[in-house]
Amino acid sequence: MSWLRALKETARSGLSIERRRLEPLIAIRGAAGLALVIGVSLAFFGPVVAASSAFGAFQAAIATFQRSWRPRPVLALVSGASLAVSTFLGYLTGSRLPLFLALLVLWTFVAGLAWAAGPTAGIIAASNVAIMLVTVTLPTSVANSAVHAVMILFGGIVQAALIVLFPVRRWGAQRDALADALAAEADYARRLRHDPLAPFDPVPLMTARSAAAVTPRQARRRPPELRGSRRIAERIRPVLASLADPSLGVPDEGPERERVRELLAAAGSVLDSAARAIRHGDPVELAPSAVAALKTPDTGTLLTGPPLRAADRLGALLSDVIETAEGEGTKEQDAKAEEAAEAIKTPSDGTPPAPHRRRPTLLRLVPVVVKAMRAELRPGSPILRHAVRVSVVAAVGYLIGTALPFGHGYWAPMAAVMVMRPEFSQTYERSVARFGGTIVGVSLATAIVRTTHPGVTTAAVLSVFCALLMYLLMRTGYVVGQACVSAYVVFLLGMAGDSWSQTVLERVVLTLAGGLLAMISYALYPAWETPRLRGRLGDWLKADGRYAASVVDQYAEPAERGHDDVRSALLDTREARVAWQEALATAQYEPVRNRGLSRAAADDTQHALAQLGRAAMLLEAHLPGGGATPVPDAARLAEALRRATERGAKAVRERKVPDWTEVREALAEWDARQRADEAEREAERADEAERADEGQRADGGQADPFVREGAHLLLEALEEFSRGLDGKPKPKPEPEPEPEPEPEPKPEPEPEPEPEPEPKPNPEPEPKPKPEPKPEPEPKPKPEPKPKPGATDSPDGKAG
Repeated sequence: MSWLRALKETARSGLSIERRRLEPLIAIRGAAGLALVIGVSLAFFGPVVAASSAFGAFQAAIATFQRSWRPRPVLALVSGASLAVSTFLGYLTGSRLPLFLALLVLWTFVAGLAWAAGPTAGIIAASNVAIMLVTVTLPTSVANSAVHAVMILFGGIVQAALIVLFPVRRWGAQRDALADALAAEADYARRLRHDPLAPFDPVPLMTARSAAAVTPRQARRRPPELRGSRRIAERIRPVLASLADPSLGVPDEGPERERVRELLAAAGSVLDSAARAIRHGDPVELAPSAVAALKTPDTGTLLTGPPLRAADRLGALLSDVIETAEGEGTKEQDAKAEEAAEAIKTPSDGTPPAPHRRRPTLLRLVPVVVKAMRAELRPGSPILRHAVRVSVVAAVGYLIGTALPFGHGYWAPMAAVMVMRPEFSQTYERSVARFGGTIVGVSLATAIVRTTHPGVTTAAVLSVFCALLMYLLMRTGYVVGQACVSAYVVFLLGMAGDSWSQTVLERVVLTLAGGLLAMISYALYPAWETPRLRGRLGDWLKADGRYAASVVDQYAEPAERGHDDVRSALLDTREARVAWQEALATAQYEPVRNRGLSRAAADDTQHALAQLGRAAMLLEAHLPGGGATPVPDAARLAEALRRATERGAKAVRERKVPDWTEVREALAEWDARQRADEAEREAERADEAERADEGQRADGGQADPFVREGAHLLLEALEEFSRGLDGKPKPKPEPEPEPEPEPEPKPEPEPEPEPEPEPKPNPEPEPKPKPEPKPEPEPKPKPEPKPKPGATDSPDGKAG
């Protein structure tokens, strides 16, 4: 993508406005906390201290809107405390420009590294630095600066107290995350009815897993419907795919496929009902048709083998979903939910419930964050490059703003710090959006000021109203939020005695300068994702290979292996896949040409890796129990998969095409050994077929054919990956010559009867016939052997 097109696309994205669900109660609560802080500060300390405390309350409320699963009061306290410390230290060094620049560079560098701990930490740290640049200009002495710092902390405490006293949707974020995961699986079940190979986005499951991590104190107070539902939801997804996949035995059309479609539709209905109940805390209301479809006995008569086992497990898991999603309802509601769960419940696989995921407390999180930040101190790290960029831009912007005759030189570095992100597209989007929002917000605020000439109280009311609009509309688009913020700052600084006309001109010009500095810094010292696409792809291949090897290895020694390594490998696969998808989406807007991985190759290889993960997931859906027959060849294949994918990931990074000879040879040896064993044990398998049906054989020693078929799917996906990376089209299978129809035997003509001779008028006496020789006696036929028990009498030789 060219630079001109990249700028055009990012500008359009930054100025876009989305229709999002608004949260008016939360916005009103944040604005009420801001109004309370401003009112108290005006009553006891005056407008200047009120402006500082208002910045603290404003930033604390914004911190609670960030995507985090920690309690919102904690975020408000952390934001207020860190901003108070930043303001106090900034004022102590503000009178000496070199010392203040050193502190600014250090503070912004640490704020840039804070992105290693996640977006929430990065946004809070960047906002603290930006607001610090404003608040350090308000105090007039050390004692006064201490008062300002205390009032900033007071603003954070007020916001935290309001969250505790007036909660809005307790555990609402966790409820939404789990409900989104169940709703995504419901949609997946419905799509599988029409497309048995439909893709599934694992992001909702990953989000729900992150939301499920709680501290021990939170675990005791967590609602019942949030306990264990996420674990069940993750186990449903492979069962749905296994039930719908035609490679496991269900034909594309026929009564079996129709039954599978009915089960998938019922599963989607049950999952949607559970999602609604969890999201709103209401009882589960199930459709009677869905319950009837799940409990009907037709499943056992139409489905056999892996599809039947998948249907049984699906019924058990949906039953568990209903029980956990019901929560705390009335006795009548609980009885209905329990009745519905028992109606569709089937014997489960006996998987023990997992303990809740532990989230470290705030104090124990500090060494984790420090470790993550230290890990980014390496060459080539995009987080380190961002930290260097933002610290240099903040210092240069502050010097430029100080040198210009406008005064209030902090506007330029503040704008730069607020818009800069580790990614190119976000930085440029936010730069354009901030400048556009600043023009709109300042223009409206100026028009209001020149029309009404507000006093201190009126300016305070207007600033609170702008903050309310910002809290309400901040998720609809960055440009809308910046328009509200610009007006908020204009009214707040006007309340503190700042000149209205001076604020308008300098804010527009210096905001433009800060945005241009941010954009130029990324062009001069970039951290492009495009050259790292091969590395991301190699990481995904390695993670997928480890997951597939872990699943296949379970069939080797079922009694001696647990499922922990499979679970760990699956989580790594999800993270690698999402990292690849995010990198690919980011690279699409970068003005960089990557000669190592074309768009077609990226599409083909990610499709192949998705199929590799899907094949491994199908095998995971039918993992053998502890008493299943071991399959020694599975261990050799698993080791071959693990080594080959590790070498393949290295080959991808080195711009080579991976080779899968080791996997192919291991699978060929397994096939040859299996054919030999089948020839020797033909009679034994026949007797085994009489003693047990197919569903029982799968758990008692017949997993070998199933896992071998899955292994062939794994090898096919790996070979497709290499072809996609090499750019070669998939070879079309040669059409088999149709056998010539054998000519039907013509029916032999029946002999016509000879006509009787007409009698002669003068018959002569017939001669006496000579005696014919006696025929030799035919040998007596040997008696046929009596049929053995179980032999067939049907003409086609098949058992009746």
